[in-house]
Parts: sequence; C-alpha cells; structure tokens
Amino acid sequence: MTTEDQLVSVRYVVDDVAAAVDFYTTHLGFALRFSAGDAFADVGRGPLRLLLSGPASSGARSTPDTHAAPGRNRIHLVLGDFDGQVEQLRGEGVRFVSDVVSGPGGRQILLADPAGNLVELFEPAPR
Repeated sequence: MTTEDQLVSVRYVVDDVAAAVDFYTTHLGFALRFSAGDAFADVGRGPLRLLLSGPASSGARSTPDTHAAPGRNRIHLVLGDFDGQVEQLRGEGVRFVSDVVSGPGGRQILLADPAGNLVELFEPAPR
C-alpha cells in the first residue's frame, strides 16, 4: 500500500469526469480513490495519483498563458507486456495518437484520454 507521502500527483483537466474515470480504470489499471460527482475524481496506480478535474472544479479554472507547447506533457506508464497491452487497448477502441516509436531507452506509444490529455505507454530497452 502506498501512503499519501509516497504519492506523486498530476492534475489533468477533463471535460467529463465520469468518462475519464472509466477510461483510466477500465483501460489503464487505475483504481478510483475518491469521487466528487461530475466535478472531480482522484484515481491511482501505484505511486501515481491522477487528479481529474472537471469543469465544475476549482482545479479547472483558467491558468495564466505560459506559452507552453501543447501536447508535450503527459504521464508515463511502464508496461510489462508492451505489444500485448497495446494490442488489447486497440481492440478496446482506445485512441492512439502516435505509432510505436523506438529509441535507445525503449519503445513508446502515445494515446489520448477522452479529454485529449496524453498518456505515454513505455517499454524500457533491455539492459
């Protein structure tokens, strides 16, 4: 069991909290930790705490324009059976936004949650 002080939290702003919870718990192995209806949910996977903030939440309020490049930030999930899990997710209709990319550190593919937030699925290169 991971304690609160061992968690790493990331906030994603989503259009539909229920759809986001369903996506992360059904397809990516997250567990629902807390829900505040259509405003907010807290899901977790190991030490990752993903805060899903809907339009009615304080976390979804506008932030200053930082001129950040869109689509570059994402959570990074390491998979044990990369090919098998990617194929399973394709079969479940998950929307991938890239092809598998291989590099010196391993292989990755990007998918988008229902609100368009990116998730990187990763398989480390053999060491």
